[in-house]
Amino acid sequence: MNRILTHLGTFLTLVLAMTALSSCNVSKKIVYVQDLEDGTNLIAQLPHTVKVKPGDKISIIVKSKDPKLSELFNLSNVSYRLGYGESAFTGGQGVSVYSVSKEGTIDFPVLGTVAVAGMSREEISKLIKTKLTSANLVNDPVVTVEFHNLSFSVLGEVKNPGQYFIDRDRVSVLDALSKAGDLTIYGQRQNVLVMRQEGDEMTSYKLDLTSADSLYASPAFFLQQNDIVYVLPNDNRARQSTVNGNTFLTGSFWMSVASLLTTIVVLIRK
Repeated sequence: MNRILTHLGTFLTLVLAMTALSSCNVSKKIVYVQDLEDGTNLIAQLPHTVKVKPGDKISIIVKSKDPKLSELFNLSNVSYRLGYGESAFTGGQGVSVYSVSKEGTIDFPVLGTVAVAGMSREEISKLIKTKLTSANLVNDPVVTVEFHNLSFSVLGEVKNPGQYFIDRDRVSVLDALSKAGDLTIYGQRQNVLVMRQEGDEMTSYKLDLTSADSLYASPAFFLQQNDIVYVLPNDNRARQSTVNGNTFLTGSFWMSVASLLTTIVVLIRK
């Protein structure tokens, strides 16, 4: 009897030790940027800013001291029209929007065709301002450029999957996950995919949120329009589809075994 109790006690100790080790390993898979220390300087990969692509829609507003003069360079509000190369559509609240053609150009009032693909909002603003002043059309233009349909998608193990619009020049994958309510406890922090259309090919990047060095060095740390962020499910989520996750690989299984063995030891001792 004593030998049985000894073996049971040893087994129970091993089970509890395995459970504790498993808990430590799980915490290492959950905490973000674990290698980031106080005062560490990291340089993220370029490009930092979102660049305009064919099919994007942008608004360009020109203002000056002479309102009547600046009106010549602002589109009149028109009805929405589909298709590449259409000049503009009503963007709401009195703002009209340019649709970038498949050649990467827009048809700007008076100036005519202007190439904008591959440029940031700031670069487009400077370009229009330079063209207006160099042609002596407006001496003191203030040019404002805004995005109107640029977005990215977040899917998988996040709290609020969906499509989110880009409202700033720089959007990181951390910004995207924040908008989506962060990962669920079942999301793989070490295996987040960013899928990006580059020409005729779809390129995928694997991000490790637990490693700052790896994360910030990735060319997908800063998102581009139409990127898809996909958070893969971990093993626990996958096992939930079979027998409620009650397999020998789960922590709940080992806790059940430990509880059963404890009960047996108590009954034997009685």
